[in-house]
Amino acid sequence: MKKDRDIPHHFDSLSDLHRMLGLPKPLHPLVSLIINGGDRLDGSKIPSSHTSVFYKISYKKSLSGKLRYGQHYYDFDEGGMFFVSPNQLTANGDNNGDHSGYTLIVHPDFFLSYPLAKKIRQYGFFSYSANEALHLSAREKETIISIFNNIEEELQGRIDDFSQDVIISQIESLLTYSNRFYRRQFITRKVAGHDVLQKLEEILNDCFNTGRLSEQGIPTVQYLAEQLHFSPGYLSDMLRTLTGQNAQQHIHNKLIETAKEKLCSTTLTISEIAYELGFEHPQSFSRLFKTKTDLSPVEFRQTFN
Repeated sequence: MKKDRDIPHHFDSLSDLHRMLGLPKPLHPLVSLIINGGDRLDGSKIPSSHTSVFYKISYKKSLSGKLRYGQHYYDFDEGGMFFVSPNQLTANGDNNGDHSGYTLIVHPDFFLSYPLAKKIRQYGFFSYSANEALHLSAREKETIISIFNNIEEELQGRIDDFSQDVIISQIESLLTYSNRFYRRQFITRKVAGHDVLQKLEEILNDCFNTGRLSEQGIPTVQYLAEQLHFSPGYLSDMLRTLTGQNAQQHIHNKLIETAKEKLCSTTLTISEIAYELGFEHPQSFSRLFKTKTDLSPVEFRQTFN
């Protein structure tokens, strides 16, 4: 029985979600905008652990307590936006306090036949952890809330041949602005970002200079993200904003830098160098090295002899 209680509740219809929250039936079977003024909804009605088939885009004004998203907790005392993709495990923590805000819930089928059906997968913030929420300035809040209100007006109005086009365009605007504001967040937090860069360099140095690569392999983006307490997507997007390169490129740069040092300062064979750098097959090392330098390892070594 305990195992049954641990199984997350799965929402596969908007009607199920609305019924759980004690709300009227949704105005549209595939899209719903829940606007909470602070006392309209009782968050405790939501199962403590749940998944859904929907995309969820939420702006919380001052949600107190904590919400767990994946393996992370985030304190919403200051408010912010967060994004949930279909089938992402979400769990509520303390549901006391002000839950004011907006939550747009959209079934992926709503995007079918529209370019957004594919494009929405390119927005990295749907893979961010909740502790990587988007914090908005006062002006940014006005922009986001105005889009939510436009969607609400369209849902409340008379459905016609243009309704879906209008809602889709508003969702696209919401995602585009969110992308812009996340970029602003990365830039305005450059001081913290430079601390991350320093820590990243320390982790990579530890991996490459301790001789552990031959046993543990090349560090992955997932490993770096875990060490820095970020999600892989957030880490890569932040690094791309700060340096123009994502996390995988940083790993490759460190690998090539170390390989060059070994090629010009040791007599190790190409196979031995590849093994020390965590490659199972020398051919994979040689292929990557040539891709990054336009020279094979042998050709690069010959330039020093």
